[in-house]
Amino acid sequence: MTKYTPPPRKSTHYHSSAMHTLVRRYLKTAIAFLGVGLVIGGWMIVRRELWSQYPSQYAVSAHTHAVFVGFVMMMIQGVALWLFPRPDKTDARYSPRLAEIAYWFVTGGTAARVAGELLRSGVSGLWLSLAVVIAGFAQIAGIALFFFTMWTRIRPVGSQTREEKGEKF
Repeated sequence: MTKYTPPPRKSTHYHSSAMHTLVRRYLKTAIAFLGVGLVIGGWMIVRRELWSQYPSQYAVSAHTHAVFVGFVMMMIQGVALWLFPRPDKTDARYSPRLAEIAYWFVTGGTAARVAGELLRSGVSGLWLSLAVVIAGFAQIAGIALFFFTMWTRIRPVGSQTREEKGEKF
């Protein structure tokens, strides 16, 4: 009896459905922010339900930004980067470099904002207020930059031909 040997695996390095490093970074960072948001949410519910201590507006803001910007928005960005049609060969607007810069703005801005909002519950000072504002604007800049560079990748690929034949979506 001969031993079963599985066929060699095809390399997916150049395959269009391969998940690239920046995409994985967006998705894994999104999952990390989900974890942070869940921990903050768990902490808030324990304090509220067991100790009758309602969360501060800053803790609620930190939780909200960790989940909605850190998890939801970064997951949307990562999936868009992965699944949207490749840029057209003549596309001068799309830039993987800009998508990476956007990643760092959103990640850094969200991390700083979450940390700053949590600190605001017990620490006051103009420096912390300014840090939270700057972090918020980093989030805004990163999201805007991402969609600026991705805008031309939002286009019909195969659907345009099917729509011309009368198919409805």
